[in-house]
Amino acid sequence: MSRIGKKPISLPSGVSVTQSGQTVEVKGPKGTQSFTATDDVTITVEDNEVKVTPRGKSKRARQQWGMSRTVIANMVHGVSNTFKKELEIRGVGYRAQVQGNVLKLNLGYSHDVNFDIPAGVTVTAAKPTEITVEGGDLQQVGQVAANIRDWRRPEPYKGKGIRYKDEYIFQKEGKKK
Repeated sequence: MSRIGKKPISLPSGVSVTQSGQTVEVKGPKGTQSFTATDDVTITVEDNEVKVTPRGKSKRARQQWGMSRTVIANMVHGVSNTFKKELEIRGVGYRAQVQGNVLKLNLGYSHDVNFDIPAGVTVTAAKPTEITVEGGDLQQVGQVAANIRDWRRPEPYKGKGIRYKDEYIFQKEGKKK
């Protein structure tokens, strides 16, 4: 049994949910998002709550039950608040700056890396070594942060690279004579 799937999703004020078949559309002050669930779950909207229940006892139905509930809960949170990922850059000469709709990264390559910021996501660089990715869609915010991090992942000897703010990098010991 899914413990997460059992919980109903309560709707905050200003957020409305409409359902047509397996498609759920969530509207709020920060935008609109939609999700189409599989046929393995049943979604009901009543009063100020959204409930997700499985249609069978198969493993797939139980998997979709918890996942669908989590996706809908993230959409409800995303249209009322924003999701945020913070990255930090470590390394001599490594820096970032936002120019219009492009994030310019200087990461020790022979050229600057120009990262185009997708629609629906806001990227800011308050300091040259800190990047903040914000948006209403949790999946998109996480994917953009991961794509930025992939340009220079933290290395285990000196810890240089782009890392998440709360990420711990295990430091290896170097060579000895």
